[in-house]
Amino acid sequence: MTMITPDFSGKPTYAVTDAVTELLRVHARHLIATALEVEVTEMVNELKSAGRDVVRNGYLPERSVTTAIGDVEVEVPRIRSRDGNGSINFSSKLIPPYLRRSKSIDTWVAYAYLKGISERDMAQVLEVVLGEGAKKLTPNVVSSLKVEWKTKFDEWKKRDLSRDTFSYIYADGIYQEIRGDNPKLCVLVVIGVDDQGRKHLLTLENGTRESTQSWREVLIDLKSRGMNEPLLAIGDGALGFWAALSEIYPETKHQRCWFHKTANILNYVPKSLRPKVKEDIHEIWKSPTRDHAKRAIATFETKYGAKYPKAVHCLTKDTDALLAFYDFPAEHWVHLRTSNPIESTFSIVRHRTIKVKGAFSNESALAMLYQLGLEAERSWRRITGHERMASGGREPPPPALTGPDVRLSPHPAPTGRLSVTWEQLPVGE
Repeated sequence: MTMITPDFSGKPTYAVTDAVTELLRVHARHLIATALEVEVTEMVNELKSAGRDVVRNGYLPERSVTTAIGDVEVEVPRIRSRDGNGSINFSSKLIPPYLRRSKSIDTWVAYAYLKGISERDMAQVLEVVLGEGAKKLTPNVVSSLKVEWKTKFDEWKKRDLSRDTFSYIYADGIYQEIRGDNPKLCVLVVIGVDDQGRKHLLTLENGTRESTQSWREVLIDLKSRGMNEPLLAIGDGALGFWAALSEIYPETKHQRCWFHKTANILNYVPKSLRPKVKEDIHEIWKSPTRDHAKRAIATFETKYGAKYPKAVHCLTKDTDALLAFYDFPAEHWVHLRTSNPIESTFSIVRHRTIKVKGAFSNESALAMLYQLGLEAERSWRRITGHERMASGGREPPPPALTGPDVRLSPHPAPTGRLSVTWEQLPVGE
């Protein structure tokens, strides 16, 4: 395979031979050919078992398929009927008719587009990695992919949600600058955790600055598509979401995101004091029981209440919502204290407009977010202690023990540390 070596000095690029990639490409061709032989043999045997007189009939013309390791030449077998009952068309599941690029290339295009590569420059940039096969990625190809993503996104938003039971949901608003009359797009995102501990991207909707009405519409849509009432919702301090949640799902408990809350508290103290304050905040959410956490909050209030009352008020006004995770299994706490799944998945979108002026329209932005979300969903891990989701995820009450010497052991402290390192500060408290 010939790879193109980038030269940022403005001089013409020059080609080098990548022996490792060439070896991988050759082996890929053999593996694809072997898989196609298995497929066509199975189909011939099935047809013969059904009484058809069929034979192998060579191959279709060789075609090149662009993959993550460059172009791979493939030959799809053919089948011929000898019984006069009509022709036989062999359609491979691995290499469907007219396939010119693997699905991973579409993911690369989406990622590159989100990172700020324009449609016009897409082929030139990806040629550095994919080789000459990237020349097929003309602006028209990228445009057609965007149309396809939009169609799939519209279908995805209407899917039935009643097949799964969701115990926890994460909610947040993702802000993105776009072109047009509306200079900033607010995308309302909801991720759900089912009774097997798996995370699912549930919805992406265009909102109006996380208003109550916008969140109400999102939750009503989820409910109309069959989403059950979750046990717990995790989000930041955007009041619109919590007001809408109390209206649409009144029994769902509220858990404020500790990352956002920590950032808000630190805004009220001097920079020199923030490391110490953050350490004291950690002592609260790392507490083994709710009682221990409340005592840590009281200690925090005693230490900083006189000099930094706003910081203390920012913490104490949401005590119940900050400690709601204690009502659930200790294994789940590390997943319930923060809305990190949304932040970590979609933070890359915020950087695109820094590199490319004009960005994309509302529809394109939502379609791109959908593609990025689905790609991230494939790598999401099940939450720790997912086997306890079967009973609804709630922490069972302690046994009713009596006697002067009875001691109840607290829950073990959960693993994992929450660290405030993101530059993006939350919207609201």
